[in-house]
Amino acid sequence: MTFYESIMVRDIKIKTAAFCLLFLWGGLGLCWGKADPLPAADAVRVIKSERKLYLLRDGQPYKTYRISLGSRPVGDKVRQGDKRTPEGQYIIDWRNPQSRYHRALHISYPNAADQQEARALGVDPGGMIMIHGLPNKTGDDTEGYVGLDWTDGCIAVTNREIEELLQVIKDGTPIQILPRAYRFRT
Repeated sequence: MTFYESIMVRDIKIKTAAFCLLFLWGGLGLCWGKADPLPAADAVRVIKSERKLYLLRDGQPYKTYRISLGSRPVGDKVRQGDKRTPEGQYIIDWRNPQSRYHRALHISYPNAADQQEARALGVDPGGMIMIHGLPNKTGDDTEGYVGLDWTDGCIAVTNREIEELLQVIKDGTPIQILPRAYRFRT
């Protein structure tokens, strides 16, 4: 190997090492072919006006997802069939690996306040509000879903994202669904 070739090889090795360090620091771990797993969320916050779902740890967001909501996204869910996503404090209480929407996490809607409001109005509050992936018939084709509000009141993400959420959101995790922006404490 010539002197020039050895310098080029050394330069490539240095650039490769720098590239690997950059990805390791970013948590991607691509040099070893596997990403570092996300930590379990101790809470979930949804900001409807932003169309965002935040995974929280110690009150601080550490991962954000773009979401779709019910096809009538403004306002709180009041009754079955109103196509609104509820607002309030809930719990992720079970999961459905056989959902019509790839996979799903169930939100404990209606809570006591939702039931009381519906009773006062003489309506059925509905239920089966989930965080779910895309309809099974679509596979991984996100066209026509991502960026649009299309659910009956659920919170939708891509299939890849629901798989990730199933790993980091455990049953019993609190979820807060808010109508508009929230300031995270710093």
